[in-house]
Amino acid sequence: VIFIFLVFDFHQAADGIQEQQRQEQAGKNLGTTKKGIGPVYSSKAARSGLRMCDLVSDFDEFSERFKVLANQYKAIYPTLEIDIEGELKKLKAYMEKIKPMVKDGVYFMYEALHGPPKKILVEGANAALLDIDFGTYPFVTSSNCTVGGVCTGLGMPPQNVGEVYGVVKAYTTRVGIGAFPTEQDNEIGELLQMRGKEFGVTTGRKRRCGWLDLVQLRYAYMINGFTALALTKLDILDVFPEIKVGVAYKLDGEVIPHFP
Repeated sequence: VIFIFLVFDFHQAADGIQEQQRQEQAGKNLGTTKKGIGPVYSSKAARSGLRMCDLVSDFDEFSERFKVLANQYKAIYPTLEIDIEGELKKLKAYMEKIKPMVKDGVYFMYEALHGPPKKILVEGANAALLDIDFGTYPFVTSSNCTVGGVCTGLGMPPQNVGEVYGVVKAYTTRVGIGAFPTEQDNEIGELLQMRGKEFGVTTGRKRRCGWLDLVQLRYAYMINGFTALALTKLDILDVFPEIKVGVAYKLDGEVIPHFP
């Protein structure tokens, strides 16, 4: 875990400011969780982000780089208030607690893969269609949620990826705005939401609900190459006399059988 990037309080504050700006300028936002994920990935791409290894190695050097990063954010967002010395005091206390538990993830995974045989389960956090590269951009998360993210996230080679289990609900859900061809903005969607207890894990927002979209599912399969499929929440559909699925899209009278 030494290469993971750190999310600071000002990343979260900037996330909220960005959402407010989108709402004011475009009349709609992305619906982020405001946990600072987007801004910290921006820092990573700009090569100015700070990692776990930076925190637990030389704290004086870490402090200088933290000050530079914090001041960059203050310059971008004039209303952003950052207690730099106070933040560094907290971070030093965190560092002293977690330093004994920090390991090099690449070596850890290599030893696990090449040591005594064992089963290793890797679980993704977001749906494939929220992938930063292959999802419904810009209404996506900031990372790779597809199976390729296993390799880039853990530092392991693709030949070590074995079975790939696709996990999909028997109906489709989405939190926040973004494309949703099979959405049921009616009593059907409300019933799915209520019976499925569909609320966003982080924000608690109600999820939008609709019929299973097989076009999206096939697209996710093309990217991830599922070796097996786990269909969940089938029991939620018990009360419906008829169950529908999306098999193709239609635009201007033309049938589109694939994900556009």
